[in-house]
Amino acid sequence: MSTHPFLGLAPLSATHFASIEDRVARLLRTTQDVVIMQGEALLPLEGAIRAVADPGTTALNVVTGPYGQTFGDWLRDCGATVIDLAVPFHTAVTAGQIREAFAGHPEIDFVSLVHAEAATGNTNPVAEIGEAVREHGALFYLDAVASIGAEPVLPDAWGVDLCVIGAQKAMGGPAGVSAVSVSERAWARMAANPRAPRRSYLSLLDWKERWIDGGRTALPHAPAQLEMLALQACVEHIEAVGLDTVTARHAAAAAATRAGALALGGGLAPYVHEASEAAPVATTLRAPSGTVAAELVAHALAVDPALPLAAGGGALAKEMIRVNHYGSDATRGAVRASLAALGTALAEQGLTVDVRGALSAADGAWR
Repeated sequence: MSTHPFLGLAPLSATHFASIEDRVARLLRTTQDVVIMQGEALLPLEGAIRAVADPGTTALNVVTGPYGQTFGDWLRDCGATVIDLAVPFHTAVTAGQIREAFAGHPEIDFVSLVHAEAATGNTNPVAEIGEAVREHGALFYLDAVASIGAEPVLPDAWGVDLCVIGAQKAMGGPAGVSAVSVSERAWARMAANPRAPRRSYLSLLDWKERWIDGGRTALPHAPAQLEMLALQACVEHIEAVGLDTVTARHAAAAAATRAGALALGGGLAPYVHEASEAAPVATTLRAPSGTVAAELVAHALAVDPALPLAAGGGALAKEMIRVNHYGSDATRGAVRASLAALGTALAEQGLTVDVRGALSAADGAWR
């Protein structure tokens, strides 16, 4: 009787698990503790907020897309006073706006921010924002799930206390495990919070007390073995190719997609106005007036269902097209095929497009 290669594997040892955490720490260039949690990135994203937030917390929650809105909901559920700093989804927040919020609310002691919003296509200047947060003394929480692998993510250099990543986008890895780096300040905040989850799948403190404080010799529960091995393979690949090479490929895909969309015509335009505020992980485009983004995407996918195209979520489905050029789709071929299919979809709507010009512009912008 034959056995599938995914079955009958030896249990993942604590030493092996710890070695994967160490590799992730090197990827983040951090000396902070790194915990790999056994679930999709929403697990540490929610767990980290619930670990540090309580009714005594005053949080500045930056909203540049749907995940920022979700973080505000979690913070309010913890009893925190939440000050939302919302900016239009076609732009990014600035360090100046953060400082203005601090000046108006000096009691702020927690800041939550999404680095890159794949859903809206913007990216925020975390290095500058981190400097402002350090000056104020607040705890800094960062969602870097979409940005890791597509652009630099440097929690130590930026003063990030809780930095959550997932491997399923630009890293090209599995979705079933995720990681969070935790500063000493963040651990202390959790320990002082009587509302921090304990004996819970959400609990970071359980991992600290049962795993880190014990010298990482005994896992608190059985790990997601296949996902952990996939994460190891993913990080090994990035180490072999070079993180700078991986991020450069995503930057090239973003530049090529933006240039190609502008040259395509037909009324298609970048959703994020400034190229400097556009995320390398995905490019969002505004559908031409009189068209519906979801319908254009459906027509484009009829050309090739494997293209990395999607309509915006919720109300954005009418106006936003996403080109998800991350991971294995951060290639010249995927960008060219996406532009050509969008050109076909626009032409079917009676719009005048220049597919040849779009492909030429994309090739010229690829660096």
